[in-house]
Amino acid sequence: MSPFHADELAAQSLSGQSVPGAPIRPFLPEQHRDFFRLLPYLFVTSTDRTGWPVASMIQGSPGFVHSPDPTTLRIDALPTLNDPVVAGLEEGRDIGLLGLDLSTRRRNRANGQIARRDMGGLTVAVRQSFGNCAQYIQLRTPSVHPRHPTPIQPLNGLDAASRELIAKADTFFVASRSRPEIHQSGGLDVSHRGGQPGFVDIQGDTLIIPDFRGNRYFNTLGNLLGDPRAGLLFIDFATGELLQLQGIASIDWTGPVPSMLSGAERVWRVRIERGWRQAQALSFDWSFGGYAPTTLRTGTWRTTN
Repeated sequence: MSPFHADELAAQSLSGQSVPGAPIRPFLPEQHRDFFRLLPYLFVTSTDRTGWPVASMIQGSPGFVHSPDPTTLRIDALPTLNDPVVAGLEEGRDIGLLGLDLSTRRRNRANGQIARRDMGGLTVAVRQSFGNCAQYIQLRTPSVHPRHPTPIQPLNGLDAASRELIAKADTFFVASRSRPEIHQSGGLDVSHRGGQPGFVDIQGDTLIIPDFRGNRYFNTLGNLLGDPRAGLLFIDFATGELLQLQGIASIDWTGPVPSMLSGAERVWRVRIERGWRQAQALSFDWSFGGYAPTTLRTGTWRTTN
């Protein structure tokens, strides 16, 4: 049987690409279990009260994410109380997880169901687990720098500060969900996207994003094909600010790709509906170690490589 759900297969067909198989497992391999324990942060997605995906981060000391057995992940921390992701972090609800070590470009994804929520964190029953390649991941090494997070500020769209952050970003994260009728082979997902600063274009309240060649699984675009509601997360690595956005995605499968976007196979758009900003949210300073080789071969909307 294919490890992909119907919308992922449809996206592969629309792209003219297919993958006969993939190491998507219903458990965590030993190396993934060891990897999650090393992380001081974890990317997560839940759904809000309307079913819309929300992307965020949880922080802790290394070891705060650990795996007591191959089908369980324990997270000994919770997001900020007013983080919009919190509404969906309830027992019995789906959750998507991305472990990403920016200092090594290693990443592993998982999804499943919250088996328990308590004062100390979350216990997740893992449904799917798989690794991803290191393409388009910029090297950054974190060091602990305690900060005092400000209250979360709701946004009705993209303001000037949001546009400035997005315009200089070389990294963001996208949360998506499969259709409700696709359950065991689907769920929630949070995925990394990277490029050179300026790779995300802004037109009004719409973000235009190049889709660079990846693993051909089409987990994100397959989900968005079935349910176009997306959650985005941008990070200001210099200040620790988090920008969370929600919008409606559309994918251009057949249109020409602008010539300056070297490496892009298509573009997709997200019309932003709402968002949230929290200054000084991350307790890390980050030293930049360089762009991924694949990133350096890509173009942006205003330059050619």
